[in-house]
Amino acid sequence: MNGYYLYRKAWRFNSAPHQENRLKEKEYRALLRKGGILVRNTYGFDQKEESSFWFLIKDSFGGLDELSSNERNKIRNSNKKLTFKKIGFDLLKTEGYEIIKETYSDYAVSDRPMNEKVFLEYLSGCQEKKFDYWGVFDNDRLIGFCAVWLWTSDSCEYGVMGIRPEYKRNQTYPYYGLFFRMNEYYLGEKHYRYVADGARSITEHSNIQEFLIQNLRFRKAYCQLDIHYQWWMKIAVNLLYPFRKWLTLPPIKAILNMEAMRRGKK
Repeated sequence: MNGYYLYRKAWRFNSAPHQENRLKEKEYRALLRKGGILVRNTYGFDQKEESSFWFLIKDSFGGLDELSSNERNKIRNSNKKLTFKKIGFDLLKTEGYEIIKETYSDYAVSDRPMNEKVFLEYLSGCQEKKFDYWGVFDNDRLIGFCAVWLWTSDSCEYGVMGIRPEYKRNQTYPYYGLFFRMNEYYLGEKHYRYVADGARSITEHSNIQEFLIQNLRFRKAYCQLDIHYQWWMKIAVNLLYPFRKWLTLPPIKAILNMEAMRRGKK
């Protein structure tokens, strides 16, 4: 519908953020008539001025030379112990959910759970778009994956990702190895304009974005954020917003976090 898709009851743009424009009233109202509870609209991608919302991107690749000696050692160690390569959709559909379930169970902050139904719905949506799938292997065992949404011919998003928690703690550094290999492929070999790890997190369930900034030279591409609600949802958000610091139910907290970002308060 007008270049947007519905995910977890929210309308999102169906391509690269640099292609999204500010919606007119008739456009977001047309989306809300189709269902969902809100429309997320971002525009002004990679503006010079800092804002409360951004996409996390990397738009250059300097190989190991751009990293510290500590980071280089972790990547080399990861490559010695693990293998990073593209995989087929069928393998991800068969083995991916158990990995994502373990990944979510290890988060320090409870997120909206990606149960098996939600995961399979996500994979179904992948088939309607253009995706690559990357696997992390310990010998022949799949221990992690990343679904990469190919937005355009020169931009992509690192989407749903899972790594078995035991490998986060056994000094094989799978996140270092996987992100480095994907950056090498899309930026170094395919010469993409940029890769993204999605928009600013509204659930704050993991520290992956801060990890990417600090260790693998990702940066914030600031933009503007508008949120358009169903009328009843707008009332609920305005009533609950003053109490957002004390509300803990993940779906409500996520929406109120995003509303705070829209208001430039966080």
